[in-house]
Amino acid sequence: MDTAATGLTFRDATDADADALVVLIESAYRGDDSRAGWTTEADILEGQRTDPEGVLAVIKSPDSRLLVVEREGRVVACCQLEHRGEHAYFGMFAVSPDLQGAGLGKVIIAEAERTVRETWGVREMHMTVISVRNDLIAWYERRGYRRTGRMTPFPYGDERFGIPQRDDLQFELLVKELA
Repeated sequence: MDTAATGLTFRDATDADADALVVLIESAYRGDDSRAGWTTEADILEGQRTDPEGVLAVIKSPDSRLLVVEREGRVVACCQLEHRGEHAYFGMFAVSPDLQGAGLGKVIIAEAERTVRETWGVREMHMTVISVRNDLIAWYERRGYRRTGRMTPFPYGDERFGIPQRDDLQFELLVKELA
């Protein structure tokens, strides 16, 4: 799908996209490159955010889609959509740091919500966000997501998810009713 207003093209990821998507996701969240955008986790987590195996698992999952967002042939964003019965899960959301703050995130999340409504007929989107990410949670709240207060522990000791720089990390469930 080509969105003329933004020049974005949305498509499902393929195995061939895995390495480029890892680079994109890492650049949006970890290390010095991530500091160019506002979604960085560099102050709370070091190490990797994902790896090729994790990205490929999402691509290959029968209940999941990994949307790739391109502009002029360049991968600029991605997000995971997973069908979980009555709701869909939104995750692995990344926008290239040099394009953050330009409104792309709003367009992408709206397309993700439209996609899950049309594809799976779900009426609710769920996501988890590290609870200390106040700016990010506020951004999602402005998009209609609400905090639930339902927390799950951060996987301390599993470096596949990063190396925590704090001892108070946990995930909060955010939910949005889809019209």
